Amino acid sequence: MIRLFEQHRIRKVRELDGMWDFTMEGFSKGYRMPVPGCWEQHPDFPAHRGKGCYSREVTVEQDGNVRLEFKGVSHTADVFWDGRQVAHHYNAFTPFSTVIQNVEKGVHHIQVYVDNTFGEHSALHIPNDYYTYGGITRPVALESLPDVYIKEMHFTPVCTDGIWNAKVEVALCNLSARTAEAVLDGSLTAWRGNVAGQESAADQRKREEPDGYTMHGAAKIPAGEERTILLEVSCPGVRPWSHQTPDLYFLQTILSVDGRQKDDLIDRVGFRTVEAEGTKLLLNGQPIYLKGFNRHEDYAVEGCAISLQHMVQDMDLMQDMNVNALRTCHYPNDERFLDLCDERGIMVWEENHARGLNLEKMQNPNFEKQCEDCIREMIQNHYNHPSIVIWGILNECASEQPEAREMYRKQYEQIKGLDTTRPATSATCRHFTDICLDLPDVVSFNMYSGWYKNCPIGERNNQEIEWIRRSGGEGKPIIVSELGAAAIYGYRDRSRCKWSEERQADLIRESLEVYMNDENITGVFIWQFADCRVTEEGEWFASRARCHNNKGVVDEYRRPKEAYDVVKELFAKYGRF
Repeated sequence: MIRLFEQHRIRKVRELDGMWDFTMEGFSKGYRMPVPGCWEQHPDFPAHRGKGCYSREVTVEQDGNVRLEFKGVSHTADVFWDGRQVAHHYNAFTPFSTVIQNVEKGVHHIQVYVDNTFGEHSALHIPNDYYTYGGITRPVALESLPDVYIKEMHFTPVCTDGIWNAKVEVALCNLSARTAEAVLDGSLTAWRGNVAGQESAADQRKREEPDGYTMHGAAKIPAGEERTILLEVSCPGVRPWSHQTPDLYFLQTILSVDGRQKDDLIDRVGFRTVEAEGTKLLLNGQPIYLKGFNRHEDYAVEGCAISLQHMVQDMDLMQDMNVNALRTCHYPNDERFLDLCDERGIMVWEENHARGLNLEKMQNPNFEKQCEDCIREMIQNHYNHPSIVIWGILNECASEQPEAREMYRKQYEQIKGLDTTRPATSATCRHFTDICLDLPDVVSFNMYSGWYKNCPIGERNNQEIEWIRRSGGEGKPIIVSELGAAAIYGYRDRSRCKWSEERQADLIRESLEVYMNDENITGVFIWQFADCRVTEEGEWFASRARCHNNKGVVDEYRRPKEAYDVVKELFAKYGRF
């Protein structure tokens, strides 16, 4: 399943999930591997770094153009169609696609060479405090394309004098040898879906809403070129999206050429605005307080290729703990999980892929280009999700260095060039040395008082807030982007020593009581939701007990620790808005 809803009714789409043929460099025998999946789940490759090849045959039913779409390959992919290379892509966490023209009807051969090795070629996938898996880890699809097709569309809601308006930018591509007369018809209709078996709020108000809103546009598209058509419509009867009422709408555009319908694209959108105004975050003009988790895409029996059923389980557990927000540490997430956040009103901080890099690593010759690509692909592909309220960059990187400051500035500038509707931030651990706090819209800091350093949490927080004010963060919203402590599931100790469930629960309780009662802070994200695997290679990561980051309030199998009930209690009790 690519998304949680149907994206096309005219364009023919075939999902390529299932068993693919597989070979691994250095291994003589062949295998059959599931897609999506991680090769680490096979007993021959439990911790393997290397180069593997996935292959399969597909049948094309008529002559024409096809598009291969990959939602995630970890972490470098080279794609071949009938022996000819058609795509190269780096980064496990962003989607990519390739269009193949003039394909003949019949059987064709796809090969995907996958590389999860570390080295100079990989500035972002490095030994880290999470594991870099190998494989085609997210869904794949094959689409049949007409000569003129819809490449993408971006939906921007605007509220003026209490009236909502929709602005839709639709990119069209012309693969043909002649100019095309393109006509676009757009519509917005309420999504009537059910969440967790409950009748939706949208369905309950069915009789109160208009049947829908329509838009029209047209353009001439020269041969071999791309054009963007802007569609706009006033939507006075729509319901805004929020945590309490996550109302969603289907946006459909239909492309006609020479009077015949040729292509379509459907997405699910919401009407909401997000602003950083003074020291507050505003959703639809009202202050919000973020209560959430950092969550890695990692599950004990699936690696990073988490099934939909386990995504739903994660969401159910977090909502049981009264969360209203989530941070996708430290990379863009599977879009199906973002769909769940849209449906359930979970506000998302999504960030690009870069964690804990010192200046030397940031000066890798591939760093800036790979970051730039990741940010562009993240925003272009996830722009329409109403749940995303913050873009993030460069977690715990070298923000104390003048050379790195310029890289931070460029990335914030890139984000604003792609999206002016959301604030941006970066989680820092460079306490009292960070020189970049004037750059983001929101100041975010990671704080583990009582765990790494035995210091009073309240006193340390006061020092941090004062330093932020003096260092460029005055008058900005402040978020505690990480707080927490580690515990081994099942390890109980009356002395409440480190690694016990009791010590973790105590520290999380004390931290939340301090931060959520501080009027200077507008959000907290606990590190982390679930224990996750870390790399053994290099630096200090192998010193983590069990080679896992054990700061989850549930373990890698989603078994709750004592801290689970603490979070549930305090997230229900605190939160000013």
